[in-house]
Amino acid sequence: MMGPDELARLIDTHGGALVLAARSWCACAEDVVQEAFLKLSSRARPTDPVAWLYRVVRNGAISASRSDRRRVQRESQAATSVWFESKAEDGLDGAIAASALANLPPEEREVIVLHLWGGHNFAMIGEITETSAATAHRRYVAGLTLLREQLRV
Repeated sequence: MMGPDELARLIDTHGGALVLAARSWCACAEDVVQEAFLKLSSRARPTDPVAWLYRVVRNGAISASRSDRRRVQRESQAATSVWFESKAEDGLDGAIAASALANLPPEEREVIVLHLWGGHNFAMIGEITETSAATAHRRYVAGLTLLREQLRV
């Protein structure tokens, strides 16, 4: 195990350069470097701690970058998924309805999505959002009211 003084010296000497090295791969460089120092503090002392840190930071930054790209791709796909189907007989334009939903306050949009698409009751939504069932219901009604106003339904 590495002693606290040696660990502090490594942080002071190499911390900034490690952050710069990680930034060439990912946006969360400070987190990656912190994680590397945590790993170093909890393992047997490597033969060359500086080389070990750079390798761990590089691998962690590449991994974080890949995770971030996958997350952005998933969020992008979710954002473009069809929330409403356009049906001539309903008189509903799906794109306009989706835009109206996106314009709701986040708390109200969350409750509407959890209830309509998630199939949750208001008691469960209250647990998920750490509110009461009554608050969840109030947000649902307020969100529907705003949607109706925006869509003039």
